[in-house]
Amino acid sequence: MTGTSRPTAGERRAVTLSDVAALAGVSPGTASKALNGRGHLRPETRERVAEAAEKLGFHPNEAARSLLSGRTYTVGLITTDSVGRFSLPVLLGAEDALGAGRISVFLCDTRGDSIREQHYVRTLLARRIDGLIVTGRRTDARSPLVLPSPVPVVYAFGPSADERDASVVPDDAGGARLAVEHLLATGRRRVAHVTGPAHHAAATVRAAHAERALSDAGLELAGGRALFGEWSEAWGRAGTHAALRAAPDVDAVFCGSDQIARGAADALREAGRRVPEDIALVGYNNWQVMAAATRPPLTTVDMSLTEVGRTAALRLMEAIDGRPAHGVEVVPSRLVVRDSTVAGQQG
Repeated sequence: MTGTSRPTAGERRAVTLSDVAALAGVSPGTASKALNGRGHLRPETRERVAEAAEKLGFHPNEAARSLLSGRTYTVGLITTDSVGRFSLPVLLGAEDALGAGRISVFLCDTRGDSIREQHYVRTLLARRIDGLIVTGRRTDARSPLVLPSPVPVVYAFGPSADERDASVVPDDAGGARLAVEHLLATGRRRVAHVTGPAHHAAATVRAAHAERALSDAGLELAGGRALFGEWSEAWGRAGTHAALRAAPDVDAVFCGSDQIARGAADALREAGRRVPEDIALVGYNNWQVMAAATRPPLTTVDMSLTEVGRTAALRLMEAIDGRPAHGVEVVPSRLVVRDSTVAGQQG
């Protein structure tokens, strides 16, 4: 007797792309694009399809997918941030977006060594990656990668010095303005600024726009200028004492990082100034461990680094799909209000 056998009660029918599409509420074509990292789809659509595929246990044949598309569905992420303070949130955001397209990530840490960087570039290209994301620990513009063979590249956090490249960066200018406008809204008028090294773009941009926001309100920095130093608690203490000497009537201190702000909180306590009753305090970066450990908990600017990574990954997928972006895209920062500026706030 011949014919096609039907699945028995104990057998399960293989999950198909149509099943995934039906569960996600999209067409099979949209589901295919989402899982293949192709097409101009909304991030939430890609995520919904990926969740449906995972729930149903749908696993496309990767070898066949690669042969049909001419892609490996892998990308490289090169970082110079061995500590991971800034690159880790960027990586997590990138992985969220890439995972929705079932794309794997190879992470390489160059430790700031240009020779190591070129070694990793050659190694990744030998693996036939579809593209690269480059990130680091500073927002200063960096030299573009020298590639022996062309693949799409997107720079995240620190932009490429070549304006033709695609870069996704946090909004330091807008973040500084958020901090100052918040202090002004709480009634502060004598705002000091203690920040990092003057040769770091993050420090100079934040200082310039803090000063500009005050100028727009008819005010100037307490003490007449920003105080540049190091990204450290020790400098936060020393810089804050210097700010108090230069302007004894200061009623707010805006710091260029959370580490500096934690040192500033210690200095204010040593000087007998209550936070926020006498002097309000704002940091930058929203480093959760540091902000929560500051007493009182620290109001700070969050650079939305996960969103920077997610956006960079979406731009990379678009470039791989033949729609490259050019220039610098800025991701808005947000203010997280805690007790150091308005008593009774929660982080």
